[in-house]
Amino acid sequence: MEKAPQKLIPSNLSDNDLISTLKASKLMRLREEVLAFDNALTELAENATDMDLEELLKVLDDNCEHEEVMWGLVHFLESFDASKQLQALLNVVQELVVSAPRWTEIIHYRIFNDEPTRFLYQDMLMSVDLKTQQLVTKILEDIAQKHELINV
Repeated sequence: MEKAPQKLIPSNLSDNDLISTLKASKLMRLREEVLAFDNALTELAENATDMDLEELLKVLDDNCEHEEVMWGLVHFLESFDASKQLQALLNVVQELVVSAPRWTEIIHYRIFNDEPTRFLYQDMLMSVDLKTQQLVTKILEDIAQKHELINV
């Protein structure tokens, strides 16, 4: 008879502790890191309330060795109200494009492909600083050009 897998994360940790666990194990080079990341994400998902979406976005890392597990974080982020997700993204996009350019592109590609979210993002983009507007415009133009959606 197989033993049930042990939880590596105690269930009494705060959201900040769980996000710290995600950050500490985000490269997932060892099996233990993969399990710790997955367990912390599961705990967060089971108790999702007011979450620090900016800090969750900062967990994304292009050097992660188990992309499929990181996709779980993307899906978790997408489970929140679109305006909260997008505002968090706009608040950290300048940082994120440096630390996780590929994941930044993936998130924007997903925004680009969802019409209501795309329109909301366009509206929200008008209220951010010029540097962020220019950066997001460049990201979207690069995606469009790469996928031959437009000729720039």
